[in-house]
Amino acid sequence: MIARIRRFFSALRIRQRRSGFERRVAKHHAGVCAGLKTGDVAIDCGANVGDMTALMAATGATVYAFEPNPAAFGVLSARFKNVTNVHCLNQAVLDRKETVRLFEHVRANEDPVYWSNGSSILEFKGNVDKGRWAEVEAIDLAEFIRSLKQRVGVLKIDIEGAECAVLESLIGQNLHELVDLILVETHDHKIAELRSRTDALRALIASRGLGHIRLDWD
Repeated sequence: MIARIRRFFSALRIRQRRSGFERRVAKHHAGVCAGLKTGDVAIDCGANVGDMTALMAATGATVYAFEPNPAAFGVLSARFKNVTNVHCLNQAVLDRKETVRLFEHVRANEDPVYWSNGSSILEFKGNVDKGRWAEVEAIDLAEFIRSLKQRVGVLKIDIEGAECAVLESLIGQNLHELVDLILVETHDHKIAELRSRTDALRALIASRGLGHIRLDWD
C-alpha cells in the first residue's frame, strides 16, 4: 500500500511540474509571435501537446503542427479539433520522406504523454528505449515549405536530434530564405554524437550571416 501511494504522488509531481519546453514557451512568447497575423503561416515541428501551437494560432496565423508521437498527438489533435487555423499532422519532420522508427522515452510507461517529448528517431539517443518504438511517417520539410507557395513567418524545430539534417537540407536548397524566423532546439549538449555536426552547422550559419536562424532556443 505504501509503495502504491508513493508511486501515485510521484506521478502527480511529474504531471504538475512545468516542463523545460513550457518554460521556454513563456520566455520566448513575445519574440516568437511578434509580427504573426491572420494570413501568415507558422510551422511547429515537434508540436508535442501544442503549447507553442496555441501561441502561434492565437495571432490568427495558419499553423501546421507536426507531432509523430501517438500519445502526444492524441492530446494535440483533441485540443485543436475545433480550431480552424490549426492543422495537426501525425508525422515526423526530416530531410526526406520515408517511414521511420520513433523510439519511446525510457520512462514512457509511467506517463506516455509527459515523457513523449523525449521520444526520438535516433536509436542512439541516451534516454530512449531501443526495444519500444512505433513506425511513423516522416515528411521532407523542404518539400513541404516549397509546396506552401508563400513565406513562413515562424518555423519552430524541436525534433529531438534530427534538427541538423533538416536545417542542412533547408540551407542547402536556400529554402531558409522563405522563412522569417527559425527557432531551433539543438541536442548536442545531450547527444555526444551530434556535437561535431552541430558545431559545423553553427559555423555555416555564422559564416553566411543567417541571423534569422536561432540555434540557442533552449
